[in-house]
Amino acid sequence: MDFQPLATALAIPWVLVATCALLGLLVGSFLNVVICRLPKMMEQEWQCQCAEFRGEPVPAIEPFSLVSPRSRCPQCGHAIRAFENIPILSWVFLRGKCAGCKAPISPRYPLVEALTGIISAAAATDLGFGWPLIGALLLCWSLIALTFIDAETQLLPDSITLPLLWAGLGFNLASTFTDLPSAVIGAMAGYLSLWSVYWVFKLVTGKEGMGYGDFKLLAALGAWLGWQMLPLIILLSSLVGAIVGIALIVLAKRGRQVPIPFGPYLATAGLIALIWGKPLTQAYLRMI
Repeated sequence: MDFQPLATALAIPWVLVATCALLGLLVGSFLNVVICRLPKMMEQEWQCQCAEFRGEPVPAIEPFSLVSPRSRCPQCGHAIRAFENIPILSWVFLRGKCAGCKAPISPRYPLVEALTGIISAAAATDLGFGWPLIGALLLCWSLIALTFIDAETQLLPDSITLPLLWAGLGFNLASTFTDLPSAVIGAMAGYLSLWSVYWVFKLVTGKEGMGYGDFKLLAALGAWLGWQMLPLIILLSSLVGAIVGIALIVLAKRGRQVPIPFGPYLATAGLIALIWGKPLTQAYLRMI
């Protein structure tokens, strides 16, 4: 099959941006499935492992994956039809309610789809057509999924963070985003920096300040963007986390003892560093 006409069309900036935006909307619809189902799949796996460890019969569980069974309303079991699964538009036409029982559909669904489309278009605008764009899209989509999973469940699945780390090293074999030594050092420094903070905090307070998933996520970002971007990522994530945390305590009356997931702030900082990291770093260096 000759891909030359497709490559020629995607070399036109507005065609590329529009294509990535549309692709982002479609991928965002799938990411909603990942966000909803992956934590449940992990829970099922843990239940089976615990039963085996205790020597009990493995519980009979309905086969459950990212593709099976078919998506349905959790309230009434109404199977989602194709025209009810069009990104953003279906939610608007259904007025945010199930077609079967009229139960409300979370606005998280159109939010994830719109966010994925916008970020995909932004990556295309910044990087243009080529392998860096393909890598950037994979990274962006993974970070969006991790953000919402961690926000809802306080989990950062290894099934996403670990392949993401190796994919970053793989793309940087050809120095796609940074040279390979910087990527390897970035992965090591990203993991060890938060690992050190975790243990210092635990030794001083006797409490766990963050989870191991945060270490792996920062390691993955270091593998993609290099160790040079880690200070910016840590600074941005801490700043955003502090602002959101204070706002939740003051405005939402959230107790100070209620844990706040750090993964969404790391992921947000990673997205900013991917698209605007170099200009931000250069501007900071000019200031000092």
